[in-house]
Amino acid sequence: MDEGGTPLLPDSLIYQIFLSLGPADVLAAGLVCRQWQAVSRDEFLWREQFYRYYQVARDVPRHPAATSWYEEFRRLYDTVPCVEVQTLREHADQVLHLSFSHSGYQFASCSKDCTVKIWNNDLTISLLHSADMRPYNWSYTQFSQFNQDDSLLLASGVFLGPHNSSSGEIAVISLDNFALLSRVRNKPYDVFGCWLTETSLISGNLHRIGDITSCSVLWLNNAFQDVESENVNVVKRLFKIQNLNASTIRTVMVADCSRFDSPDLLLDAGAPPGRVFDLGSDSEDEAGGPGPGPAPARTKEGLRRFLDGLLDGRAQPQLSEHALETKVAELLAQGRTKPPEQGMANAHKLLIFTTGCLTYSPHQIGIKQILPHQMTTAGPVLGEGRGSDAFFDALDHVIDVHGHIIGMGLSPDNRYLYVNSRAWPSGSVVADPMQPPPIAEEIDLLVFDLKTMREAKRALRAHRAYTPHDECFFIFLDVSRDFVASGAEDRHGYIWDRHYNICLAKLRHQDVVNSVVFSPREQELLLTASDDATIKAWRSPRTVRIHQAPRPRPYPFISWFGSRRR
Repeated sequence: MDEGGTPLLPDSLIYQIFLSLGPADVLAAGLVCRQWQAVSRDEFLWREQFYRYYQVARDVPRHPAATSWYEEFRRLYDTVPCVEVQTLREHADQVLHLSFSHSGYQFASCSKDCTVKIWNNDLTISLLHSADMRPYNWSYTQFSQFNQDDSLLLASGVFLGPHNSSSGEIAVISLDNFALLSRVRNKPYDVFGCWLTETSLISGNLHRIGDITSCSVLWLNNAFQDVESENVNVVKRLFKIQNLNASTIRTVMVADCSRFDSPDLLLDAGAPPGRVFDLGSDSEDEAGGPGPGPAPARTKEGLRRFLDGLLDGRAQPQLSEHALETKVAELLAQGRTKPPEQGMANAHKLLIFTTGCLTYSPHQIGIKQILPHQMTTAGPVLGEGRGSDAFFDALDHVIDVHGHIIGMGLSPDNRYLYVNSRAWPSGSVVADPMQPPPIAEEIDLLVFDLKTMREAKRALRAHRAYTPHDECFFIFLDVSRDFVASGAEDRHGYIWDRHYNICLAKLRHQDVVNSVVFSPREQELLLTASDDATIKAWRSPRTVRIHQAPRPRPYPFISWFGSRRR
């Protein structure tokens, strides 16, 4: 402007000049005069800056909750927890898992040092309690979860049994006095376990039937097992599920269907039509496994014909021992499997777990409805309520990811399921259940909508893993209102935006990052746990300034952006 305040350049020309500048230069230029300040806040200018800087696909619209393109740019840059503020070194070995209480005031950590540590989540994090599980013959702790009212902590670990056999065990710890209330056997150990209600938890057991055939039993356990009355159940069987081709049920979790209609900010914009993975069908061919099947008499007749044909040499092609065992197991299960529940209207909660049908490598996600009458240990025990012919429970839905599943997490409203998967080669066929296909180094973060039973978004990518399928281990992920985070074997944690499908931050450790978790109270705080035996706390640039600044500073976002120009 000249001395009289008349603009020397028209706004349109300044706008074209600003389009050629980066975000930091635009902000700095806006400090020159009122005219430049007004142009530097132009909506069209910041829309271009946004798509160009974050490399978002142009067909993805602005977040529906955003008030302007400038504020949306600022949100992604200023509210992502990417600044390391504290490193916790109290663990003596690899840290495997982290979990927050629902209030956000405490969190727990599990480690190869065989301790469960409980922490106070203040501005400066401090250790509150450490429980050593070695006196109970545990090898290490691997998973923890707070119950809904944060009065109890479920801790899962690997238990060393007779003759050095390893199974799992779940311990329930009171958060009032840190007393150990109960212990529940859990097999295999990577079932992990989870809470169903405030005082009941789910565990697993595995029964071998053949060389590659077994059945998994999921149990509902009372957290308080010192009940004196013999008329009060402390355990009840929930489901009994057949496993084929050396597969087992692992990684159980519960989704609350009543929360599906709560506001959620994930959009389907820019995503291709999703696959349908609802396999709760009356057709055996459609379901990909044993469904309701024929009556027991017809099942016996079918089995007899199959065996007669096999003995007479009419079975073509020639079956291997493993294929023969699987075929016989499928035939025996027909007519002895309880059909899936019809419809989702009566479902109170969903039980979600990893499984498989082709190999021991977990490549499918099973879903079972949990109805209201199943939410308590009261009632029939050991499946007394089922008919004599209904020996197994059929899955209500199945998701096949065509790869090795290494992590799962639910969105805050429980509607969306995020899955870490290492894909099999395209077109690969599993010929031997003991030799699954090789897996990719790239990790795909898949998103499934549990309300519509469809794949909801394009896969998120950035993180990597390097171990082969027979050494593959679980990498935990977590989801907040706006972000999703995951560990990786490349010594970094990663954060993506859920709406735009873009990677926003890489969080460095010295070794594999096993677990990440957002504070449920503020998504601008993230914790990461690593094989380097540390836990790191990360906060957003915005909260770091708030906690460090003795007084408000002018244009804090501009100064921060300028100091961190990419």
